[in-house]
Amino acid sequence: QVQLVESGGGLVQAGESLRLSCAASGLTFSVYGMGWFRQALGKERVLVAAINWSGVITEYADSVKGRFTISRDNAKNTVFLQMNSLKPEDTAVYYCAADRSFSSRLQLGIANYWGQGTQVTVSS
Repeated sequence: QVQLVESGGGLVQAGESLRLSCAASGLTFSVYGMGWFRQALGKERVLVAAINWSGVITEYADSVKGRFTISRDNAKNTVFLQMNSLKPEDTAVYYCAADRSFSSRLQLGIANYWGQGTQVTVSS
């Protein structure tokens, strides 16, 4: 059974940082592209960052470029999202996702597997 478990969310003030983690099990992690999505209240879920199986290729939404960094540790079956200079508009539930392809399906919001999400709240 495949599981993606996010952690690291919380309540922070604007300008602070958080590091999200997503631990994967039940799949061959090193062959999957990984993505971080977010969904704000009343809005659609959008792709924030994606990384290919080796970690060499990364993509970011314009709204987070220069502030967020996606990375992965294939030895630990974990993908990370380092979020710096957080803004109130970053407030959302953050989800990780795994997909065998990279990145067209993730760009369309399609993935083989999804986590349950972790709440990030940024106060002004």
